[in-house]
Amino acid sequence: MGKLQYLKNVVTLELDVEKCIGCQRCAEVCPHGVFAIEDRRARLVDPDSCMECGACRNNCPADAISVGAGVGCAQAVINGFLRGTEPDCDCSNSCCG
Repeated sequence: MGKLQYLKNVVTLELDVEKCIGCQRCAEVCPHGVFAIEDRRARLVDPDSCMECGACRNNCPADAISVGAGVGCAQAVINGFLRGTEPDCDCSNSCCG
């Protein structure tokens, strides 16, 4: 089985490289290896693997990362688990159904 990904080119994740201070926290906390550090700056290496959990944004001291945490498939899975229902991300069954 290959590496799992969500939908292509729909992630809300954005990185402002000019603000990045190279602390590496984003790469440390990202559960999907979306970030790499090169030349003392973060770089997005696999944005389509982002599950929009918000860990990178919450741990970035330079405010260089924005992401719509709580949106998309990851939030649908969490809400489904908490409610005891199937995931429902309102994407017409294209990713969760």
